[in-house]
Amino acid sequence: MAPITQSGKRAIAGMTLGEHLVELRTRLMISVGSVAVLALLVGWLGYHEILNILSEPYCKLSTAKNCSFLATAPTDGLTLRIKIGFFGGLFMASPIIFYEAWRFIMPGLKKNEKKYVIPFVFASITFFSAGAVVAYFSFEHALRFLQSVGGSQIHADYQPNNYLSLILLMMLIFGLTFEFPVVLVSLQLVNVVTPRKLMRGWRYAIIAIVVLAGVFTPSGDPFSMMALAVPLIFFYFASAGVGKLLGK
Repeated sequence: MAPITQSGKRAIAGMTLGEHLVELRTRLMISVGSVAVLALLVGWLGYHEILNILSEPYCKLSTAKNCSFLATAPTDGLTLRIKIGFFGGLFMASPIIFYEAWRFIMPGLKKNEKKYVIPFVFASITFFSAGAVVAYFSFEHALRFLQSVGGSQIHADYQPNNYLSLILLMMLIFGLTFEFPVVLVSLQLVNVVTPRKLMRGWRYAIIAIVVLAGVFTPSGDPFSMMALAVPLIFFYFASAGVGKLLGK
């Protein structure tokens, strides 16, 4: 059990519980502020460019000469700009968010573990970005499947907010789930799990990954499920290998 300080507060990694809460509030304020500022910049300065990029999977499948969305409410344009601004700001602020998260965790790490903070921040950003990219390029296949399920009698003319919500949600979920190897290696560094335990339970891990991929894939199509599950299975074994190399 952690020692009790003279003020009656429990000390955690050399800091009292109150100090940890203040530290958490500071890190959250910096992260939220970064997202808000970057969301404003993205929403008003980069809106058209981002909309063109995100609508490309739909335009590739569209039979119309000019690819466009169907707005059914006067507020659709404003809602769309806010949504793109928020997700764009969240993506651009991800380096700051990951850095602040690791800064909050760092006081609880041992001296030899703190040297991994910068590599883990870089890895977090890289894997999050990779997940978003995989979701983006797999979305065209997901869209083709979803259109084919309804049959040729259904004409695809999407509402912008519904379409953007789906593709942005997929990119966000893929980005977050691609943090899986970072989490696994971190757990090995703090001795919560070992490479031997990971390899011993690989069969159950594969089943769990496939099931969770089916549950968390927003589009529900088999191609996107496999695009999520296959990399996660590879990451599982790679993480065990990294843990072995680190001597855990």
